Amino acid sequence: MLKQMSKNNFIISKTDLKGRLTYANKIFMEMGEYSEEELLTQPHSIIRHPSMPKAVFKLLWDIIQSGDEIFAFVLNKTKNNNEYWVYANVTPSRDENGNTIAYYSVRRMPNPKALEIITPLYSQMLQAEKSGGINAGMKILTDILHEKGVSYNEFIITIQG
Repeated sequence: MLKQMSKNNFIISKTDLKGRLTYANKIFMEMGEYSEEELLTQPHSIIRHPSMPKAVFKLLWDIIQSGDEIFAFVLNKTKNNNEYWVYANVTPSRDENGNTIAYYSVRRMPNPKALEIITPLYSQMLQAEKSGGINAGMKILTDILHEKGVSYNEFIITIQG
């Protein structure tokens, strides 16, 4: 079953540098159908949907580990195998010396028109990954970005509107 986020809701979570959950807000727990005890210390990938291209997560980790923020559309899987789309912003959290100490993510309801673009793109990337691995999925994405003359974040922010 496809669940829908409310327009006024925000899913918030924090992870350590390895991607293990250290905080999940109430909306995260409700949407994911997990209790706090089931989530904390677990890898954030506990909600990863198998229909998500691995290349998107590779890009996400590459960008946040370099110290930059990223925006992305993500299809998540719930504990009870339901699913829901989010428009995510993931940023590094830094200490007073500028060292990355954690990652912070805020997700909100995606623009349905953006999902009309993202869903077939992710499907194409996933198909490419099945035969050619992550690099094949990444090539499809980078070819589209090159064709449009924009960065990944510019593309995502533009279609979210």
